[in-house]
Amino acid sequence: MIGTEVIQAIGGLIIVAAFAQLAVLLYGTWRGAALARVRQDLDNELLRQRVAAETLNREVERNKTVATWSGFRKFRIRDKVQDGGDICSFYLVPHDGKALPPFAPGQYLTFNLRLPDRDKPLVRCYSLSDSPFQTDYYRVSIKRQGPPPREPEAPPGLGSYFFHDALNIGDIVDVKAPSGNFFLDLSKHNPVVLIGGGVGLTPMLSMLNAICESGSQRETWLFYGVRNGDEHIVQEHLEALEAEHEHVHVQICYSDPKDDEVEGRDFDHGCRISVELFKRILPSNNFEFYICGPPPMMDSLTSDLREWDVPDRDVNFEAFGPASVKKTATATVSAETSSVGQVVTFARSNKKVTWDGSHGSLLELAEDSGIALDSGCRAGSCGSCITAVKTGEVSYMEEPGTLPEDGSCLTCIAVPKTDLALDA
Repeated sequence: MIGTEVIQAIGGLIIVAAFAQLAVLLYGTWRGAALARVRQDLDNELLRQRVAAETLNREVERNKTVATWSGFRKFRIRDKVQDGGDICSFYLVPHDGKALPPFAPGQYLTFNLRLPDRDKPLVRCYSLSDSPFQTDYYRVSIKRQGPPPREPEAPPGLGSYFFHDALNIGDIVDVKAPSGNFFLDLSKHNPVVLIGGGVGLTPMLSMLNAICESGSQRETWLFYGVRNGDEHIVQEHLEALEAEHEHVHVQICYSDPKDDEVEGRDFDHGCRISVELFKRILPSNNFEFYICGPPPMMDSLTSDLREWDVPDRDVNFEAFGPASVKKTATATVSAETSSVGQVVTFARSNKKVTWDGSHGSLLELAEDSGIALDSGCRAGSCGSCITAVKTGEVSYMEEPGTLPEDGSCLTCIAVPKTDLALDA
């Protein structure tokens, strides 16, 4: 027979086991409830941040219509800050003291510059380089542009030299309201890759600052490419943003690092920005890409992204310069059946050229024919390339910021629809 002590011991073990099972069950129930509460709190926080971001975006759009202006408005240079790498930032405030309209991150300002040795004003466009939530000033960061590398005898960039050497704190400049179709939509929450080559960082910096200041939690990668540390600007600012925001990832690429610069310490990758690099670093190609940099970089990236099966709708690039316009032109011109064979006459220059579709615009056709036309944004916004049409019609590759009056065209985004005679 089993003794009383043994029975009591077995009964005690059964009770302990039952309590243990009950404890495990209660713990599992409590843990599940706690996890559910955590998930609910995270969902609520994400919803709160999205509502806040959408509210900010709507406020930006509402203020934009209230405070904007037409034509040129006078701005005073409040501060002039050397950022390194031959880049200088200019902080601009309205001379009349009235409010500033917000802008979309990625847009630019158009300047009407009065150089002492020019009869006509020089029109130049520079990207805004800070968040639209900075409502006290506009900031543009301008690189001093020397002669092209392959043409050392060519003149340096007139606009950038004028800003760097002639304009100082307190000076007044004429500025058009922010414009441009290359910008980040702050109401969206999809993951993005921002790509800046050299001074092409400026609109990316505006986008990155806006994402961080809006409270958005969208996954954001910034790839910034320069030759070496001499050209690397806002390093501490980028490091701080990455440290403060879990969803922000900054990747620095040096294409030609100096002997004392160490990969992993001074920069992340000793190479140019490329899609091959994206394939190694990014978790997938399921991103929206924004690109601004030298034309060769933009050409290679847009082509390689297409080969990586990134849809064209998810590849956005800065609209300044002929490289961007040509890509838009190719798609649009090919869609128009009458894209070649028209005779373009430059009346004042006494030149006739047959349009063969190889040029991105009438402006490029004129430049390749040795005919100088004024230009600024090359995106149909600043109006500096406006030219009278004597006979014929043009088509636009993209919608102009403002349609010119009848009998004129914006040559930077126009192609001939019929035989054409321009007053140029």
